[in-house]
Amino acid sequence: MKIIFAGTPHFAASALEALLKEHQILAVLTQPDRPSGRGMQLAASPVKLLAQQHAIPVLQPASLKNAEAQKELIALNADVMVVAAYGLILPKEVLQIPRLGCLNIHASLLPRWRGAAPIQRAILAGDTESGITIMQMDEGLDTGNMLLKKTCAITADETAQTLHDKLASMGAQAIAEVLHKIESGESQSEQQEGAFATYAAKLSKSEAQLDWSDTAEQLDREVRGYFPFPVAFTRMRSVQIKILRAHVLDKQLVASPSGTIISMDKKNIQVACGQGVLALETMQKPGGKPLPVAQFIQGFPLKVGDCFGTD
Repeated sequence: MKIIFAGTPHFAASALEALLKEHQILAVLTQPDRPSGRGMQLAASPVKLLAQQHAIPVLQPASLKNAEAQKELIALNADVMVVAAYGLILPKEVLQIPRLGCLNIHASLLPRWRGAAPIQRAILAGDTESGITIMQMDEGLDTGNMLLKKTCAITADETAQTLHDKLASMGAQAIAEVLHKIESGESQSEQQEGAFATYAAKLSKSEAQLDWSDTAEQLDREVRGYFPFPVAFTRMRSVQIKILRAHVLDKQLVASPSGTIISMDKKNIQVACGQGVLALETMQKPGGKPLPVAQFIQGFPLKVGDCFGTD
């Protein structure tokens, strides 16, 4: 099958790698190079780097709304466009260009978690399962008919990173399966039930600040859901401290005030929450590296009775 592939991050690169084995990739659409790293040098996306390794033409328009970009796509005469975490809106004119339309690899069990951050929102909400949906794209936000759904469990220690990696692999398998069904004439679609839709809003750095009046279970979800971006954080002595790894030590204990360190040892720092106790395991101060708590407190002394979330 002749395919235009549209995607940008590692999640999309996994799918592109799978499709390269069995299909003809006519061109790759990916976001323009962005400044990255401490030097803020322009960096190519993972999808672009993979395409270049296989000598596939790369298109990086800032928008797909202009006629020139659309003419380039029309000239490719593709059977289908496969889209995975591309990052640009596909206007109606583009959706209609490939003979079989555009298929999206979405990292949730639609209609739950339509939108930009389905992986993180599922963890933050305490969902016990997630998955991949292959969807025929329409003009709505992740509203198109579903061609395939695959489910996976969200484990108690799942982070956004580990769930991302699971779903990236599943997405690659799922899109290959759907394309086989389309080629054999066995593909069937199912409408989404809009009444069950939820929206996965884009992540912001500010929302990752921990509110210690929340339950330990909720705070644990936030530490896991915001890793590796934007990373949960708290404040102490006017310093922003990132919390990269933690676990619930107690679900019921109520101590006052919330955010207070109630115990410490070499493995963790135990913090009172609105309900329960959260044990901090890995922390990071500005300009420093992520460190186990035993090493962290050597450079940032803490003691029982100190209270996070205050300056």
